[in-house]
Amino acid sequence: MAENHAQNKAKLISETRRRFEAEYVTDKSEKYDPRDVERLQQDDNWVESYLCWRHNAVDETLKMLDESFQWRKEFSVNDLSESSIPRWLLEIGGIYLHGYDKEANKLFWIRVKYHIKDQKTILDRKKLIAFWLERYAKRENGKPLTVMFDLSETGLNSIDMDFVRFIINCFKVYYPKYLSKIVIYDMPWIMNAAFKIVKSWLGPEAVSLLKFTTKNEVQEYVSVEYLPPHMGGTDPFKYSYPPLVDDDFQTPLCENGPITSEDETSSKEDIESDGKETLETISNEEQTALLKKTNPSEPTSKADENEKPDSKIKAFKKPLSVFKGPLLHISPAEELYFGSSESGEKKTLIVLTNVTKNIVAFKVRTTAPEKYRVKPSNSNCDPGASVDIVVSPHGGLTVSAQDRFLIMAAEMEQSSGTGPAELTQFWKEVPRNKVVEHRLRCHTIESNKPNTLTLKDNAFNMSDKTSEDLYLQFATSRCETYCSPP
Repeated sequence: MAENHAQNKAKLISETRRRFEAEYVTDKSEKYDPRDVERLQQDDNWVESYLCWRHNAVDETLKMLDESFQWRKEFSVNDLSESSIPRWLLEIGGIYLHGYDKEANKLFWIRVKYHIKDQKTILDRKKLIAFWLERYAKRENGKPLTVMFDLSETGLNSIDMDFVRFIINCFKVYYPKYLSKIVIYDMPWIMNAAFKIVKSWLGPEAVSLLKFTTKNEVQEYVSVEYLPPHMGGTDPFKYSYPPLVDDDFQTPLCENGPITSEDETSSKEDIESDGKETLETISNEEQTALLKKTNPSEPTSKADENEKPDSKIKAFKKPLSVFKGPLLHISPAEELYFGSSESGEKKTLIVLTNVTKNIVAFKVRTTAPEKYRVKPSNSNCDPGASVDIVVSPHGGLTVSAQDRFLIMAAEMEQSSGTGPAELTQFWKEVPRNKVVEHRLRCHTIESNKPNTLTLKDNAFNMSDKTSEDLYLQFATSRCETYCSPP
């Protein structure tokens, strides 16, 4: 059954390419960008996206391709860049990508109150829409978006039906399959008639994608983590430019680099066998024992000797938080703690533990791929095993609280190989609903806090450290031991 489906899809793609070349390119070659024509012949997913939107009707698909390709050349879509957009338009913050809905679809924000109907600027605004969509499509081929039409504080001057129709056409014709839904927030009653027209533009099949919401309803689609305060959310994000606001997760530097080099293997084994003071297993009793071990010269009173370990450090939380997912337990649960640039110790760890009976493949992606080295960033974890992922800023770049990391995980079949080629193929084929994702924020510890620890030194004083400080100390210690400087 699956084989027949694949064969039929291949035939449709082949027919679409052949007929578009013969029936359209021959007569209209000057109306298309040659790069789009070439991509059509090479990118199966691109052809399939048009076919799916037209229910595999090749005739309708060809008309859609013709309209889309002419528009792409007219707007010079392949050449759009930041410099193509007036700076003032980028500074306003009316259109940008940020955050995710509850289905893990990227949010495409359109803050309507910043839009003033003006024929002199409408083309630039349309180019800004095209710039963001093309930028996203090149990075996340085929992954849908959720459009957030924020109509709060909107007046009549902001109603521009030509602009709205252009946005609708982008998803109906120019970027098929990219629309998850359109969330309309806080629509004034005066716009009811206007959005009846919008429904007609969408068509009967797509009209169900319109979601009209208020502050009480918007959380059905987007969690408070990615909603601004005026929508009842807790997202601290504030738009500013420059730099370009863009938190798309991408592959970081040093993909698949080893945690240790060959000449460091023995050192790693020594540490692992010496006391087993690891991030995953530090308990209250072990912390107390470690205190005594690393401070042998410190006098101990009889009261201290008779005191139970639990009560001795009961004021302190365990140094590590854990997110317990269905496939992996991930430490830390929410935030990665980095040392400050003054301290010189900026590495940190992500610890993954496989809680399934199968091999779990994982990938690490980040919103700032040029800033971080991640070792390993694309690998697998055996059943019941743990993997340490070393994360370090690259080239002296500064850690930002807006930076995010994404852990992607999926179970592999017993017969699947785990080499680089097999993993690459696995991620191409694994269904999206089988991938579990977890996000981590970044946090920098101020330089005036102690932030280094060597387990063999005798400078382990816990009296004034929070759980986050302790986590940073242990993470730094393991990084010093397990990895060489980037």
